[in-house]
Amino acid sequence: MAKYDYLIVGAGMFGSVFAREMTDAGKKCLVIDKRKHIGGNCYSKEISGIHVSQYGGHIFHTNNERIWKYVNRFTEFEQYHHKLGVNYKGKLFSFPVNLMTFYQLYGITTPEDVEKKLAEVRLDIANPQNLEEWALSQVGTEIYETFIKGYTKKQWNTDPKNLPTSIIKRIPIRKTYNDCYFSDKYQGWPKDGYTALFVSLLDGIDVQLDVDFFANRSFLESLADKIVFTGKVDEYFDYTEGDLAYRGLRWDNKLLDGDFQGSPTINYTDENVPYTRIIEHKHFQPRRALSNPKTYISIEYPDDWNRTKVPYYPINNEENTKTYKNYLLLKNRETHVIFGGRLAEYKYYDMHHVVGSALQKAKKELK
Repeated sequence: MAKYDYLIVGAGMFGSVFAREMTDAGKKCLVIDKRKHIGGNCYSKEISGIHVSQYGGHIFHTNNERIWKYVNRFTEFEQYHHKLGVNYKGKLFSFPVNLMTFYQLYGITTPEDVEKKLAEVRLDIANPQNLEEWALSQVGTEIYETFIKGYTKKQWNTDPKNLPTSIIKRIPIRKTYNDCYFSDKYQGWPKDGYTALFVSLLDGIDVQLDVDFFANRSFLESLADKIVFTGKVDEYFDYTEGDLAYRGLRWDNKLLDGDFQGSPTINYTDENVPYTRIIEHKHFQPRRALSNPKTYISIEYPDDWNRTKVPYYPINNEENTKTYKNYLLLKNRETHVIFGGRLAEYKYYDMHHVVGSALQKAKKELK
């Protein structure tokens, strides 16, 4: 008889929420992670009084009251509405595109003027064939080049002319001065950093870190009746259908005196600037930032990815989508395995989506 009901591979958001739900239902879980910490890419640690996310900035936002209340059960979230700026060739712009942005670009100040300007600058492209053509048909050349072209080219290491229109589902245009990045009803940042959320979620659950599932797979699988797998789906199946592609990220981190940019995030959209954004972590908690004489910044660079690096963004082009469909057929045969999260589902998820998915799959297991 197996020692555990569930072996959960990955101590990130999906694995931790699923483990919590199963444990509270009386099931016995073992959570393992090949990293030396819990929390996955949400892992944070305190440096000079600043809660620093170790894998980029994360803002929790959702319109789902149930999910918002759920995460607040485990740690207190402070209200935080994300704002950022855009630096294009040394000039700063308000973003997402709003009335202030239109004033900065064109000197106009009313919603009616915005409608007129968009009608004037949009290119007449009846059937856009790529991201560039689609964006030009929506917002015209100046907005496209200022906010989209260079940033997208850096992020995906591909000319937007060679990217599908689906990469950007929409370009938000606000005819007000609202410059909040997200529009969700519930938005916040954990008062004690994201790691505190995972410590609470995994309280009382067996957790083993620095454990590579694939290095001792047969033994680990023998420990539980079912497996919850949150890692790379192609790796789970030993790449039999080929590699799925990702974009990577890397950071140049610096602890500095004072205040660096006065904003949690500034995006750099000029393609000649090698990084995509600079994150100043203390501004995710504005009240604490006021009294802290230190600051911590992360200069974020897009990076080519290979199997030795951490995968971040699935590249959902036609080739990878076809490959994933082949893995999906294999997944459906694994009746003793639950696949969940970004990597196992080869899908870009925000945090609230991952929480919702884990809760849904846990509920299904308990029926």
